[in-house]
Amino acid sequence: MSGVGLPAGLEAVVEEFSDTPAELRLEALLDYAERVPPLPPHLPREALERVHECQTPFFVAVEPTAEGTVRLYFDAPPEAPTTRGFAGILLAGLDGASVQEVLDTPGDFSTRLGLAEVISPLRLRGMGAILARIKRQLRAAPQAAGRPPAAPPG
Repeated sequence: MSGVGLPAGLEAVVEEFSDTPAELRLEALLDYAERVPPLPPHLPREALERVHECQTPFFVAVEPTAEGTVRLYFDAPPEAPTTRGFAGILLAGLDGASVQEVLDTPGDFSTRLGLAEVISPLRLRGMGAILARIKRQLRAAPQAAGRPPAAPPG
């Protein structure tokens, strides 16, 4: 983590946005929308949790790894590029970070992106809700809590 309380990857994204002129920040956000990969075959959309605070259908899943890092998965419709852009930012900034780094990420980090000038406060709150959902899923994951994974049924 850096001195500003963000994982290194997320700090790099924040710095990128702060270095981007205000009139180009929406374009930068939309560029991140293009970076969201499709869901992997092992993870159907039904396995993801919906973030109801988002204006568009947005789904998230978190997988803590055995190494103590976090894998993030998102699903949002292509016709919701702003929301997909948030997902792209979170992927670039938090995917592969340690569980503790993700849990320690300030809920209001998105204010540092300078997007308030180009998108509505409601959409920014949606990004905060996505991060909150990620943290809640991490806290509920057995591996993240230091517990062994649950044995499969049967």
